[in-house]
Amino acid sequence: MGAGRLNNRGKLMQGRTRFFVVALSCLALIGCSGARLATASAPERAAIEATLMRDISILASDEFGGRKPGTIGEDRTVAFLIDEMRNAGLTSGTNDPGSSWRAPVELVSTAPQESRIAFGNGDDNVTLEAEAGAAFTTGSRLLVDNGQMIFVGFEADSVDPETIAGKVVVMLGEPGVSPARRATLFEANPSAIITVVEDEEAIANVNRAFGRERIALASEDTPRLTSFVTQAAMGQALGEDYWGTLVEFAATDDFSPGPLEVKASIDALSLRREFTSSNVIGQLPGAVPGSGAVLLLAHWDHLGDCGEEDDLICNGAVDNASGIAVMLELARRLSVSGPHDRDIYFLATTAEESGLFGARAFAETPPVPLDTITAAFNFDTVAIAPAGSAVGFVGEGRTPLDDLVLEVLRDARRELGNREFAEQFVRRQDGWALLEKGVPAVFISTAFSSEIVLGPYLSEDYHSSSDEIEGIELGGAIDDLLLHEVLIERVANTALYTPAAPQSSR
Repeated sequence: MGAGRLNNRGKLMQGRTRFFVVALSCLALIGCSGARLATASAPERAAIEATLMRDISILASDEFGGRKPGTIGEDRTVAFLIDEMRNAGLTSGTNDPGSSWRAPVELVSTAPQESRIAFGNGDDNVTLEAEAGAAFTTGSRLLVDNGQMIFVGFEADSVDPETIAGKVVVMLGEPGVSPARRATLFEANPSAIITVVEDEEAIANVNRAFGRERIALASEDTPRLTSFVTQAAMGQALGEDYWGTLVEFAATDDFSPGPLEVKASIDALSLRREFTSSNVIGQLPGAVPGSGAVLLLAHWDHLGDCGEEDDLICNGAVDNASGIAVMLELARRLSVSGPHDRDIYFLATTAEESGLFGARAFAETPPVPLDTITAAFNFDTVAIAPAGSAVGFVGEGRTPLDDLVLEVLRDARRELGNREFAEQFVRRQDGWALLEKGVPAVFISTAFSSEIVLGPYLSEDYHSSSDEIEGIELGGAIDDLLLHEVLIERVANTALYTPAAPQSSR
C-alpha cells in the first residue's frame, strides 16, 4: 500500500510537469486557451481606477475650462498631455524636430454677427424681418447685390453647374436631406444658396444651429453665403400664387431648374479669426524597424463654455476626458511591457467636436506613411457602462481586424453588443477620418454596446454642463482598457499578427 502511494505520487508529479510544459507552450504561442486574457485582479483594477479618476479629474476640472481649442484650456490640456506621455516613457511622435510633441492644426473660427436679406428689382427691394430670414458666412463678410436667382426645387446632383455658377440658388428644404444637397450645389460655386424652410419656428431653429461659433480646417475653408427664408417670405416676394405653382411643379417629373424674375440681395457678417491648435503625438519606438506601426487615438477637445449661467463650463468628463485617460494609462502599461516589435503611436486630437478636424489633419500629414499603420484603436466617451457589459464594435466588417478582435473577445468571455447600434457611430468618431484613407481603424467600447447603455447619457449629459466627474462609471472603461492591452500587444508583435489586405470602408 505504501509502494502504491509512492507510485501514484510519481505519476502525479509527471502529470504536473506535462501540464506546465503545455501551459508554457500555450503562453509562447498565444494561440490556445492559455493565451493572456483581458483580465486583472481586484487590487490591480482598483489601481487602474484610481489613475483614471485622477486624470479625468484634472482634465475635466474648471481650471481646464472645457478644453476648447484656441483657449487657455487648450494650453493647459496640451501641457498636461505632454507631461504625462513623457512621464510614461514615450518620446515625441511627430517625427519633426522643429515641432516636438505638438503637430499643428490650422483652424478658422467664425461667429455670426448680423445679416440682411432683401428681394426685389433694382431700387424696389423689400427687406425681410429677422424672423423671416437669416444669412450666414464663414468669411468676415459676403455680399450679393441684386443677384439673379435660379430655382432648383429639390434637385441637386442633376443640376447643370453652368446653370447656377455665380447665381443665387433657391432650393426647397427637406429635413435630414438639405445639408447634403447644399453641399452638392455649393460645388458649382453659386454666389449664395437660399434654403426655403417652413415657417418662423424653422428660422429660429436655423439660428440656433448656425448662429453659434463654427470651426473649420483652414485648408478646407471656402467662405460661402448660406441663407434661409420662410415659405411666406418667398410668397411675398414672388406672389403667393406663383410661388405655390413653383412648389407644386418642383414635385413633378417634368421639373427643371429655371430663373426667377425677382432678384436677391444678401449680406452676412461674421467675426472671424485664424489660429493654430495642436494634436499631441507620442511614440513607443518598436524593436523591429520597418515592421509598421500601431496607432491609439482619442480626442482631447470639448466645448468650453456651453452651459447656463450658473454652470457655464462644459467640462466633458465622459466626452472625452475618459477616453484620453484610458489612452494615457495604456501608454504607461505598454511602456512597461515593451519593447514591442512595431512602433506604437499615441495621438490626442484637437477639434473632433467641430468635425473630426484633428484626425483629418493627421491623416493628411501623418508622421508615418498611412499604409504602414497596421491597426488604429480609438477611445471616446468610454466611462458609461458598468463592469461586465457587452462590447460595442464600431467598424466591424470594415477592416482586416475582425477575426483578431472577435477571438480576443471570445478568449475573455466577453459578449458582443448590438451590431446595428454600433454601426450608427462609424462616421461620428475620429477613426472614420482614418478609415476613409484606408487605415484599419476600429472603435471598441462597452459604452457603445446598445441604446440601453448609451441612450441615457446622450439624452441627459452629452454636450452639456452636466457631463461632470460625478457621473462617470469606470467599470466598463477598465474592461475596455484591459481588452485593448491584449489586442495592442498582439498587433504589435510581428510573430503573432501579420497585416491582411485592407477591406472597403463602405
